[in-house]
Amino acid sequence: MELDIPTLMMIFFVIALVISIWKIYVFLPDRTLADDDRTEASESELIELMLKAIKNSSKVPILSELYEAIENDEGFDKKHYWRFNQNRLNQLLNHYYSLNNDLNSIEDIYKSV
Repeated sequence: MELDIPTLMMIFFVIALVISIWKIYVFLPDRTLADDDRTEASESELIELMLKAIKNSSKVPILSELYEAIENDEGFDKKHYWRFNQNRLNQLLNHYYSLNNDLNSIEDIYKSV
């Protein structure tokens, strides 16, 4: 049985395509990680910690003070939130502002809680 060049090229192309798709499939994540802090539950827990830190503050905290207060809270899990930094706190504040349209600053949150 003799195969012509276009048939051989098509066979090798299909084999290479199958191998490429398999390699991509193997490396795609298929489960959530134990320390994933981007889930909805983790985000709501961080927002609760943020509101608790603002509420327990004696004056309106600036961003760095709020960050320190959240990190020093006994409910803050340093292993789970090992990526938490001031930029993540900014993102949390912006998310909280988008959920509550009448709030625009930490001072507004401080007055509301």
